[in-house]
Amino acid sequence: MSVLETRPPQFTADEVAGIAAELFGIEGTAVDLGSERDQTFLIDDGAGGAVLKISNTGEDPAVLDLEHEAIAHIARVDPELPVARPLGEPATFGGHHVRLFERRHGHVGGNRLDDSAVFAYAATHARMNLALRSFFHPAAGRELLWDMAHTLKLRSLLDAIGDTHRRELVARVIDRFDARVAPRWAQLRAQVVHGDLSLDNVLLDERDRVAGIVDFGDCSYTAQAADFAIALASLLRGRPAGDVFRVARIAVDGYASRLPFEPVELELLADLVAARFAAIVAISSWRVRRYPENAAYIQSWDDDSWALLELFDELGPDTVAAGLGAPRPAVPTRELAQRRSAALGALLTPLTYAEPVHLVRGEGVWLYDAAGNRLLDAYNNVPVVGHCHPRVTEAVVRQTRTLNTHARYLYEPLVELAERLLATMPPEAGFDTVMLVNSGSEANDVAWRIATAATGNGGAVVTEHAYHGVTDAIAALSPEEWPDGFRPEHVTRIPPLGLDAKLPAIAATFLDCALTSDGIFTPPPEEVAALVRRTHEAGGLFVADEVQAGYGRIGGQLWSFAQLGITPDVVTLGKPMGNGYPVAAVITRRDVVERFPFAGRTFSTFGGNPVAAAAALAVLDVIDDERLVEHAGAVGARLIDRLRELEIGDVRGSGLLVGVELADAALAGAVVDRLRSAGILIGRTGPRENVLKIRPPLVFSDEHADMLVRALDDRGR
Repeated sequence: MSVLETRPPQFTADEVAGIAAELFGIEGTAVDLGSERDQTFLIDDGAGGAVLKISNTGEDPAVLDLEHEAIAHIARVDPELPVARPLGEPATFGGHHVRLFERRHGHVGGNRLDDSAVFAYAATHARMNLALRSFFHPAAGRELLWDMAHTLKLRSLLDAIGDTHRRELVARVIDRFDARVAPRWAQLRAQVVHGDLSLDNVLLDERDRVAGIVDFGDCSYTAQAADFAIALASLLRGRPAGDVFRVARIAVDGYASRLPFEPVELELLADLVAARFAAIVAISSWRVRRYPENAAYIQSWDDDSWALLELFDELGPDTVAAGLGAPRPAVPTRELAQRRSAALGALLTPLTYAEPVHLVRGEGVWLYDAAGNRLLDAYNNVPVVGHCHPRVTEAVVRQTRTLNTHARYLYEPLVELAERLLATMPPEAGFDTVMLVNSGSEANDVAWRIATAATGNGGAVVTEHAYHGVTDAIAALSPEEWPDGFRPEHVTRIPPLGLDAKLPAIAATFLDCALTSDGIFTPPPEEVAALVRRTHEAGGLFVADEVQAGYGRIGGQLWSFAQLGITPDVVTLGKPMGNGYPVAAVITRRDVVERFPFAGRTFSTFGGNPVAAAAALAVLDVIDDERLVEHAGAVGARLIDRLRELEIGDVRGSGLLVGVELADAALAGAVVDRLRSAGILIGRTGPRENVLKIRPPLVFSDEHADMLVRALDDRGR
């Protein structure tokens, strides 16, 4: 018979006092503490006291050894955890195993725990699982009905639930577990766990912090998330309906502060909590039929469990799952587009494609939409090392858990990033100063402020259809975004080719060395060198805007200006720098900055924060480790050759920044939308919007390039 089927011990308090004296030499009064399948007594000897536990005869001695060794392991790994330790060696009496434990002082909690206590409780639970993760015992594979691994076996107990409505409710929980959890159970992290860290098995101090952890009777090897669900169910019992999910999320935060959840664990957490409540009421109904004399203890959780099961059933599983932290199901695309329009109005740029791209995740060169379709991303230069690169995402998460503050404090990531960026610059440039900010627009804005103040001039030179950012000052230097009739007097525009022009007195020339917004051109190095010279002759600074062409995109070197052999006065970085995390930079020389009256006063609250710096450092590491500059050059050269073979238009560019000029904007727009329908994303650019813009993450390979070329090839269609 299983331990749940065997009758619990039936010793009186006086008999227990005698057992304590005979087996352990402790004299005192025995006070029944209550138990479902064992007997547990406080032995009050007027001094410290102790707790005596008399086990059910159905208990396997190996399981009792598991409990003993688990406690000993926790004590070794995390001695500060307040686990009740055994006193002396186990003994036997009348066929029962008898153990004595130290007495931990405190009170039993309830639904009165405030938010900070809930957080601390869950964090302590995580600490215990961290302590146990290196522990194993042969008996840990025991089969225990309370273990959620055996939830489907609760079906055999349903007949014990007399009320038809309630029986059907529990059956629905089991059915959902069968459909959603059981197929993914093996994906959940598993280890030896306490198995019942409910408020009944924890003592709290005067601040409601955990002061004692007792009763390892449900210790087993099972899913870590299921173990947390047991504690969470206990924390939620008796809570008002309007407080349930708020408190649950605080508990999730507390646990995750020590032991973060994996995505699948959060996705299934609501089903695990519901399964716990279903186990409570089903096992209770079955046990009460067998042992009605212990009904009060057995049914102590029933009312709260039924109330929460009813609430979950009323709300529906998706709402409950989202309430506990799982991602919400994707909103239908049409509905989301309407909500976007209503909430964001006309200020934001329209959606890129005629058929909106509704994304839910990304990986490498792939994006996945709400319908589960995979889209090849040949357009976005922000995720320069690929969408959600594991090195970058882990760097962000790790640093977020450790520290995030601002640059008026001293911390290593900011300084290391500045040093690493300077080390990538050509020595002859003499760069020795870095300002970390949040975006390419902000970087260019800082560069413009430096230039105007350092030179005393107010004019700017940009190419005819350039784009350099969105701030008020930099929008004026971005003809691509100028509305009709907007022609700022201080801005001189020059053609993208034939750059050697005489210039008026200016503060700065801004140049994207790949001329991306002008239609993607590779300017002759001698023309760019002449533009630098003319800029200096006009009293200005030359700003190399590497936001679109930098980070190895054009294939030969990390920076496009270096590939052209020029020496700018200022370099600005942006989009790709953090692979999607906001971070940008201005790089220049000390002699330039010393002419800037705001030097030493320039500050950005979030610029160069530890998390942003960690992301940017990881990007540099990945580019080096995966040799992405060389990769972009090789893949890009082959892609350009294959596109030229199609003879569909003028193909130009370098590395993985490629333009294909078509006859007109209508044709280019149609091609972009046709490729989108085929599952490939590209854009378009140029003054006439007729240049296909191919600008994928640098992990784009020959295989992906071939897919793009085949999709562009109209022959035989």
